[in-house]
Amino acid sequence: MDLFDVLHLIGGLSLFLFGMTLMGQALERRAGNKLKALLGRMTTNRFAGLLTGLGVTAIIQSSSATTVMVVGFVNAGLMNLVQAVGVIMGANIGTTITSWIVSMNEWSAALKPEFFAPLLIGIGAFAMMFTKKEKNKEAGEILVGFGVLFIGLSFMSGSIKPYATSPIFSNAFAVLGGNPILGILTGAIVTAIIQSSSASVGILQTLAANGIVTWNSAVYITLGQNIGTCVTALISSTGANKTAKRAAVIHLLFNVIGSLLFGTIMFIIFLTNGSFAGAEINSVQISIFHTIFNITCTVALFPFAKQLVKFSGLFIHTDDEPVIQEYQGDALETLKHLDNRILETPSFAVESAIKEVIHMGHTTLDNVKASVEALLTKNDMLVKKVLETEEIINEQTKLITEYLIKISNLSLTEKQHFIVNNLFYTISNIERVGDHAENLAEMAKNCIDHNVEFSEEAYTELKEISDTTLKAFLNAIQARETQNVESIRKVVKYEDIVDTLEEEFREKHIERLSKNQCNTEAGIIFIDTLINLERISDHSLNIAGYVKDEME
Repeated sequence: MDLFDVLHLIGGLSLFLFGMTLMGQALERRAGNKLKALLGRMTTNRFAGLLTGLGVTAIIQSSSATTVMVVGFVNAGLMNLVQAVGVIMGANIGTTITSWIVSMNEWSAALKPEFFAPLLIGIGAFAMMFTKKEKNKEAGEILVGFGVLFIGLSFMSGSIKPYATSPIFSNAFAVLGGNPILGILTGAIVTAIIQSSSASVGILQTLAANGIVTWNSAVYITLGQNIGTCVTALISSTGANKTAKRAAVIHLLFNVIGSLLFGTIMFIIFLTNGSFAGAEINSVQISIFHTIFNITCTVALFPFAKQLVKFSGLFIHTDDEPVIQEYQGDALETLKHLDNRILETPSFAVESAIKEVIHMGHTTLDNVKASVEALLTKNDMLVKKVLETEEIINEQTKLITEYLIKISNLSLTEKQHFIVNNLFYTISNIERVGDHAENLAEMAKNCIDHNVEFSEEAYTELKEISDTTLKAFLNAIQARETQNVESIRKVVKYEDIVDTLEEEFREKHIERLSKNQCNTEAGIIFIDTLINLERISDHSLNIAGYVKDEME
């Protein structure tokens, strides 16, 4: 094989990988809402996780990306290990889709790359350049990616074809087929290097299409490819918590156990049937074996998910069994749902960011409640708690902003860009609400230090307007969380009430001052409290407004 053929092979592999990536990204954007729904189902039960892993991998064309994302979800507390097992198993089945796409050229002459790939690229490019609708552009990207993928396969096949009868290939595959361990190691190493089992299976199928791969060598190499694809998740788990590391180990254990079981069975079959072992295999037959292997392993090991979780504990020791983290009212964790690994799939990254913004909103809501109670009851401990939590809210603002910047640089749809921009505005408004809670706490501290007392009427008025303000902010967070029209309407209603109460109570307060029914210091704090509460309701209306814009 001369230098030109080597470059031809490398160029073909590069086009194949580029086409697969382009098609996966476009499919993901096109299926954005479906992926959002899948995220909700992912943590319901193990079987739902399996279907999710299958669906996501089929869409983004990468089991490695799916498992890396699973590590991120576990690290962020969005998923426990038993649920992660289901997603990982589903991802292994989903990755077989790529091998079926690669083998299409053997189904009929009409599906050969040189026949339809240029047509797909031409139609796709036309849609990308000359249509305005985003859906049409995404469909064009899918077609272009599909076409480029097959052009890459054609290039690889063309560079190998002249050497199909070379004894080098036949001898090499004879060695790999006769030595299961060497065959599995070869598949694992090649896949680990290019970090894509889909690509390595594609290379194997290209070789098979030229009639130079035997059944026994293909089986062992394919088993090794399933092990090699675990390397990406293992590398990704570096720096993650121990539970996330266990998720990566579970992926490895599942594939190693499955490969050992299947490898042993196939070794016995080949041993008793030498002619079958040495027979040529084509790309369709590789797809069939690849699919049967992954489905069989999933069916066999799916009932033992909990045992796999316990087994992983022998390699990575953790003190407690993992649980899904949910908002716990007074929880003060700085971050709960964000992990850079989730950025592998932009749709999930956007949804995770929304969850984090909601968590920040709940933390801030609790702080507003505490600040109001501190003011009305003159509770010094609550003042201290509010000021401490405000620092956490500021840190949340910084970290979520940095994460949103990373998301905004990903391949997003126009709708997703719009949502991300709204999230920037939302966290800014939530942060300002936190600042107003801090102001209320400082006023409470002033009341404690100078023994300031409100009149009974002023106390009642502050209780009424603060309760209404809290309802406005709560419904704003719920609107962000559920995109419920009724929550948006409630925000609008409560914000109007707060505006009316602020004006009414201000006038009553001036009247009390003129009649010397309250002292000046208490009066100043009273007015400042009304101003801060009214501003909180304004920010609540802003947050609900962003959600309303997304729904239109």
